[in-house]
Amino acid sequence: MECNRTENLGLCTCTYPCSRKGMCCECVSYHRRMRQIPGCFFSPETEGTYDRSYDYFAECVNKEKF
Repeated sequence: MECNRTENLGLCTCTYPCSRKGMCCECVSYHRRMRQIPGCFFSPETEGTYDRSYDYFAECVNKEKF
């Protein structure tokens, strides 16, 4: 499968500058290795904290911060 970075960039909500922006498969793989959740799973408010931990994600889900 070929990644369509241009199309993905239009959908990417992550504000953290990195080389994987728009490369969803690379981003997911990276965050999985780091035991984190990618930024696009968070609301704009919670994504801006740059806390990608499983615990913070669960806290956001429980508090319906999406």
